[in-house]
Amino acid sequence: MHVVRLAHETDFDGWRQAARGLRAQKVPPEAALWTVDGEANLFGNAAEPVQPNDVRADFRVPKAFVDLAARVILHRSNERFTLLYRLLWRLQDERDLMHIASDPDVARANHFAKEVSRAAHKMKAFVRFRLAADEGGEAYVAWFEPAHRVAEATAPFFARRYANMRFSILTPDACVHWDMVELSFTAGADPADAPSADALEDYWRTYYASIFNPARLKVGAMQKEMPKRYWRNLPEAALIPELIAQAQGRTDTMVRQAPTEPNRRVVKTAVRNSRDAPWDGQAPTSLAEVAAGVDHCRRCDLWRDATQGVPGEGPPGARLLFVGEQPGDQEDLAGKPFVGPAGQVFDRALAEAGVPRTETYVTNAVKHFKHELRGKRRIHKTPDAGEVAACRWWLDAERRIVRPRVVVALGATAGLAVFGKPTPIGKLRGQALQLSDQAQGVVTYHPSYLLRVPDAAAKAEAYAMFVEDLRYAWALAA
Repeated sequence: MHVVRLAHETDFDGWRQAARGLRAQKVPPEAALWTVDGEANLFGNAAEPVQPNDVRADFRVPKAFVDLAARVILHRSNERFTLLYRLLWRLQDERDLMHIASDPDVARANHFAKEVSRAAHKMKAFVRFRLAADEGGEAYVAWFEPAHRVAEATAPFFARRYANMRFSILTPDACVHWDMVELSFTAGADPADAPSADALEDYWRTYYASIFNPARLKVGAMQKEMPKRYWRNLPEAALIPELIAQAQGRTDTMVRQAPTEPNRRVVKTAVRNSRDAPWDGQAPTSLAEVAAGVDHCRRCDLWRDATQGVPGEGPPGARLLFVGEQPGDQEDLAGKPFVGPAGQVFDRALAEAGVPRTETYVTNAVKHFKHELRGKRRIHKTPDAGEVAACRWWLDAERRIVRPRVVVALGATAGLAVFGKPTPIGKLRGQALQLSDQAQGVVTYHPSYLLRVPDAAAKAEAYAMFVEDLRYAWALAA
């Protein structure tokens, strides 16, 4: 048995040197025992540590393996060293091993790496600093218990984000210190070393309570994103049970309340622009005027049953403009486009296509929610051609103000609004169609269609085509 004692739990360089030496000596994985300095030697003096610098390995490993190993080494599993050495042992004869995702060892290592990345993400999201002071003056200290040993790996992120703030992040594994010049690390700490609550936490709780949206609450999704194991270190966590309990009542109150009154001058202009004939009135000159006008629009009867008008959202001058069909139930409550289930599909597809939503303008062909009641549920109804035509004046105003290079019609109703005629999606998708204002038009599926496809294979194919169309439109707008 060959015993390797590493300097510490995240001693990647030590593992790497020792693994190369073991592999060069042709020591099989089952004959290697990996320990960390200070752990008991279960085998007494029956084996001596390998001297990795005495022998050099005679083969190279893919960079993908090295990068993966550097992350896996941060996992808390005791099998990580053995798993990585087993992969290294196999790589000499199986050069494409890292490309076989179904291989048990590769899958296990990828799973470990994913959990480490998730732990790093949670640390970035859930570290909460408290004000402290020392001989150097004002400083901030945070206590955090990461799921894996990621404190040192995530330290550069905090140094960049809080470059002008002296801070320490205490964890059980290692402590991170930033003096506004360089990072340093010390041994792990105890929760008792962290400062007690300060006045900043009251501000943080107030902020969290103010941004909590009860209409969009999904308890399961929230607890998955913010696991309870982190709650004890989050000042806002004490508010969560009460906010959840009050969510339904607050949502009902939001539905009953009248929308917030916009600027009077903007309203006056909007009402003047909301006459029955779309060519009457002064055209809006800003997106704020469009938003106010949409909320007061009476061009068709859809406003009667809707909570509020839902204008587009995005920066003026966006190169890419997306047009959906109409607001859904959640959009009607929130007053923003594409925030419901279809919006989640849309956001995921945008991310896969490499399209930053914040750099696009997203709107709908019809600005009020058309629906019918079934019990307490509001069921979506497709707008008719007259309603699309009545609302096109607002869409044209948005296009005139934003001036996009490319307009993407999401679905048949949007196609009718953008092109002024029926547009067969299957026939026209993937093409650039010239519009009258010199922009290019693209037609593709509406994200809600992807939710309705019953067959899993067909759904996956339609989603892949949707992502392809978004990528094409973004490239066309460049």
